[in-house]
Amino acid sequence: MEIKIGVQNIGREIVLESAEDADSVAKIVEDAIAKGSDLRLKDDKGRVIIVPGNALGYVEIGAEEARRVGFGQF
Repeated sequence: MEIKIGVQNIGREIVLESAEDADSVAKIVEDAIAKGSDLRLKDDKGRVIIVPGNALGYVEIGAEEARRVGFGQF
């Protein structure tokens, strides 16, 4: 699933693909905001993204969907 993170006072957003489900990502984000700790997410390639919890502007959690293959219209 695609996750977009907006950081305060930064013009670009952080975009990553994660294998985690939406509920677990939402729980991690809520904990980071509530505790004021760092937001730590791992992408699907094993890289760790760390954002200070107090600098978060927004987090957009994309819908989980299977990738389509082929040229057919759906």
